Amino acid sequence: MNVGIMQPYFFPYIGYFQLIHAVDTFVVYDDVHFIKKGWIHRNRVLIDGNPHPFTLSIQKMSQNRLICDHERAQPDEIAEQQLKLLRHAYHKAPQFEHVFPLLERVIRHPERNVGKYLANGIEEVARYLGISTTFILSSELNAGFGLKGQARIIKMCEQLRATHYVNAINGMCLYDADVFEQARIDLSFIKTDSITYDQGPYTFQPNLSIIDVMMHCSKPEIQFMLERYALVSNRQVT
Repeated sequence: MNVGIMQPYFFPYIGYFQLIHAVDTFVVYDDVHFIKKGWIHRNRVLIDGNPHPFTLSIQKMSQNRLICDHERAQPDEIAEQQLKLLRHAYHKAPQFEHVFPLLERVIRHPERNVGKYLANGIEEVARYLGISTTFILSSELNAGFGLKGQARIIKMCEQLRATHYVNAINGMCLYDADVFEQARIDLSFIKTDSITYDQGPYTFQPNLSIIDVMMHCSKPEIQFMLERYALVSNRQVT
């Protein structure tokens, strides 16, 4: 069984969904420390041809607490502000009528816990894109808590009976293929192809939120993009 494990991000870019698509079970890693400068609570959308910040407001944000120990701030008020911004940004986009109801449902979801709220949004988008991967919260898996780094990843994989662990390409320096081999788990990293699509009359802006991809591309087009990656080893020259 193929397993992926990643922190939850706020409407992440398409490479995140390629990872979900590549595995049978995806663990939303919500019981690790919050990273303020990461993508947990922020992303970018396209407004008038330029990347524009799109953020999730969080109460008492702290890198000394776990993601799952945080709550959203002013959820109803902020949700309406976010939807207003997205309507302004994408009301002329070709897929707006199909995608905006999904975004309304995700953004207005009443869950206040940040980990669960983000996990719900990721799963909702994945289902919209036709991805059937199973989702699990690491805080509910209860495997290897107290361990760090790859030791905990391996413990979670063992509990899930994984035979293959797939991680994002930027994790290549964090994991040792020999250690995974000793645990009888194959180790691969997902290397995304260069992906472009029509963003209207503007110069293409890469690596925006999946929202931008969904607004400009049909489901079949995105499903084709989800296959545009290679699995590589950190024993290979990339």
